[in-house]
Amino acid sequence: MKEQITYDIFDKVDIRLGTVLSVKKNEKARKPSLVVEVDFGKEIGIKQSSAQITHFYNTENLVGKQIIGVCNFPEKNIAGVISQFLLLGSIDKDGRVTLVHPSQDAENGLPIA
Repeated sequence: MKEQITYDIFDKVDIRLGTVLSVKKNEKARKPSLVVEVDFGKEIGIKQSSAQITHFYNTENLVGKQIIGVCNFPEKNIAGVISQFLLLGSIDKDGRVTLVHPSQDAENGLPIA
């Protein structure tokens, strides 16, 4: 387990709900990765991220899916892609990611608490 943090520290993390608009392979990435474009609603807008999520996900099963992302990290260049948010998921012992998503559809941009 990681060290404990205060609620004030956690409250600084902007975690939002969004819907995947498009998915494509990140051809320049060393490890198989997908470039995911997500609509986080009117306040945040559309953001993209490069993520190593190819074990379970592809264009067919991700487009239209709602996901959870951290939206207030600084942008980061990942193999030629400007990543603008962090896609959240659990990571198993083999490095396979299972994305976190809502149990029912909800409005894009809603904050996660």
